[in-house]
Formats: sequence, structure tokens, C-alpha cells
Amino acid sequence: MEIGVFIPIGNNGWLISENAPQYMPSFELNKTIVQKAEGYGLDFALSMIKLRGFGGKTEFWEHNLESFTLMAGLAAVTSKIKIFATSATLTLPPAIVARMASTIDSIAPGRFGINLVTGWQKAEYDQMGLWPGEQHYLKRYDMLSEYAQILRDLFDTGVSDFKGQYFEMTDCRVSPRPASSPKIICAGSSDEGLAFSAQYADYAFCLGVGVNTPKAFEKNNVRLKAATDKTGRDVSTFVLMMVIADETDAAAEAKWQSYRDGVDEDAVKWLKAQSAPNAVNKTTNTVQLSDTVSAVNINMGTLVGSYAKVAAMLDEMAEVPGTGGVLLTFDDFVKGMDDFGTKIQPLMKTRQHLKIAAE
Repeated sequence: MEIGVFIPIGNNGWLISENAPQYMPSFELNKTIVQKAEGYGLDFALSMIKLRGFGGKTEFWEHNLESFTLMAGLAAVTSKIKIFATSATLTLPPAIVARMASTIDSIAPGRFGINLVTGWQKAEYDQMGLWPGEQHYLKRYDMLSEYAQILRDLFDTGVSDFKGQYFEMTDCRVSPRPASSPKIICAGSSDEGLAFSAQYADYAFCLGVGVNTPKAFEKNNVRLKAATDKTGRDVSTFVLMMVIADETDAAAEAKWQSYRDGVDEDAVKWLKAQSAPNAVNKTTNTVQLSDTVSAVNINMGTLVGSYAKVAAMLDEMAEVPGTGGVLLTFDDFVKGMDDFGTKIQPLMKTRQHLKIAAE
């Protein structure tokens, strides 16, 4: 099972809490995290893109770096780990993204990939006059399919003459091309999103579900399998999980409870208001993001416990058919990465190959 890290491109990572570590994003912080990840044998690092935050006392995600430029910098200071940037497709034409990908591939040959997002938070795009209107919620994967096809054309041949409803290419060229076609990721969990991933993506990301319920995401894998059965493509699920670990279960649970006690209610209200229009589609992941059950960590699946307990739960996740890997976040990223590399990963049966390689 592959392991990746979802690096903190926005302030405070993924905890909307006054009691969580408070920090600003920077290249140095993310370089430290990704170089540690590479040193511990992690397989990939991914950065999101966020163009407007949720406010509140913590100013949650009001301070963000830009994904492609950050990952280009990280590509230059690493040598093995795979690097994924996120394209906010409403802001960047596919031909420009293809050229940026080719450039980063020249920095890190064969290590670069792209996460495609359609955009769901209206305020992010309205502020720049780029929001296409409410119909976007219904048609966004039609647009993204055209976008992905153009990328594939340019990566595979260097030329695109694609003509569609949203994009028209006329002898559009990108050269030099990447040494190998960059992998494409999509995190859509709606029926339309999974259909897109089954047709165009190499990996499909999904949110883990619940606290200490490591296999609860299995139904997503079943839905993805139904979609890939129609396309005949092999697409694995990579599951987003938060790790809150300590020496004992009690110590880890105390941290988790403290974060929940300090939830930034105003930021959560903003999240719910922004996600409401998109959440009309009951299968979209924004329904989970804004649920009041545990909005303090955007309702991603969370593993809370001792290092041994977390290692065992990660191994359980690998048992779910169709799971290619896990994408991890931490409450404290630098310490969390060290704890994972030295105290959790060595206990995981699914990562024993790293010990063999080291010997």
C-alpha cells in the first residue's frame, strides 16, 4: 500500500480549531515535511489549491500558497518522492497546465502528476469574476472531461485539435512533452465524479469516514469498481485520513478531544454555507465535509490512538479491495511525520518492504 502526505499549503492544516497548532504556510515548512517524507520512504506528496478561506477566529485557510509553484520548488529539492500539484480548472486553461506540468517534469522526470478539481466554493471564484454560475454544479464533470482529454492529447502527442462545448483547440502545441504522461488524480465522490475518474484518472481520492473506523470507506471502492467495470480501466482508491497519535490511546484521545472543544464555530458556519449549494447532490463529498458531526477536521476519516493502534488500523485499510494507498494529514505535521516514520510505519505489515530495502 502506498503512503502519501497531504502537505499544509494553507494555514493550520486541516483542523478548524483554536486548540490545534496555529501556523502559517511556507516553502520552508513544506520542504521540511516533504524531505522527511522522502527520507522515511513515503511514496508521494500532494498539495491542494484553495483561493479563499473560511474566516473565523483562526482565519482558517485565509492564508495559502499556490500549488504548482510550490510543487516545482519541492521537486527541485527532492529526488525520489512523487509530486502532485492541484489545478483549479476554472482558473487555468488546460494547455497552460500541460506546459507547467512539462516544466516540472523537466525538474523531476517521471515524478510529477496533477490533481484536477472542478471547484465547489463559489466565493473562491466570484472574487475574480470566474464563477460560471449555478449550472456549474450540474455540468462540471462535462467540463472536466474535456479538460482531461486535452491534457492527454498534449501529453501523448504534443498537439490538440479538440473541439468541445467548453474548450476549442486549434493546432494547440506543447513542447517539450513530459518524459512520461503525468498521472491524473480526481477526488470527486459523486456518481459523476467517480464516472470521470473511471474514464480519465489514474487514481481516485476519497475521504475516509468516521473516527477509528478504518474500513468505513469501502462502499466508495465498490462504487468506483462499478464505474471502472464500464470503462475497463484499472483505477485505485487513495483514502484521505488524519492521524492523531501518541504514546498511549489516552494521550491521543485527549488531544483529539481538545481539538474538538476548540472548534472555530464561525469558520465552520462559513464552510457549511459555502458547501450547501453543492451538497444538493447527496453523493458529493461536500455533504461529508460540512456535516456537524466532526466539522473540526472537515469530517475526514481520523485515526486516533497509540502508534501501534494507528499502525494496525492503517494495515486494516489495505485489506479493503481496490485500495491503492492512503493520503495522510497530521495535527502537527513536522512531529507527525517523524512519529509516522519512526514509530508507526515500522509496525505496519504493509510497509515491511521498506525494512528489507534498507537492509
